[in-house]
Amino acid sequence: MSDKLSRRRYLAGTGAALTIGTLAGCSGGGDGGDGSDGSDGDDGMDGSDGGDGGDVPSEIDDYLADANQYDGSIEDLTGQDEVTIEVGTGDVGYGFSPAAIRIDSGTTVVWEWTGNGGGHNVASVEDSESDFDNGEIIGEEGYTFEQSFDNTGIQLYECTPHSANGMLGAIEVVEA
Repeated sequence: MSDKLSRRRYLAGTGAALTIGTLAGCSGGGDGGDGSDGSDGDDGMDGSDGGDGGDVPSEIDDYLADANQYDGSIEDLTGQDEVTIEVGTGDVGYGFSPAAIRIDSGTTVVWEWTGNGGGHNVASVEDSESDFDNGEIIGEEGYTFEQSFDNTGIQLYECTPHSANGMLGAIEVVEA
């Protein structure tokens, strides 16, 4: 296991600190107010998700908790017929970029090798909704592997030789 601070550990520690701070605030005096800021409750957001794709399904978030290149968000690539994921990204080339994507059913995903990090493959894992595998370990820059996803569900995949190093990826396929 690595010494890096995982997202889950960070959130747990932050949550504990916030709880202590909140409880400490309850014991103080107070102005007798209701605690509101006087606003109308509108947070100023227009309903758009800012491009991060919204909520990440827990199955994806759990699977990618220690994955390289995963920042806790899912990239929304719906509305496209074909999308590309780079293979061999990050400092040592042990990542997929983007690590988590959302696509429409019927979309073709193209994995394109960068040539970084040695030989890689793309293979679905047991908990994936579909079975797919590019068939061999490849290190050649520019090599591509394509897979179309016609059924909705969660697709989980890895680079088999580097999965223990965090080379994991996920795709949420939604109804078009």
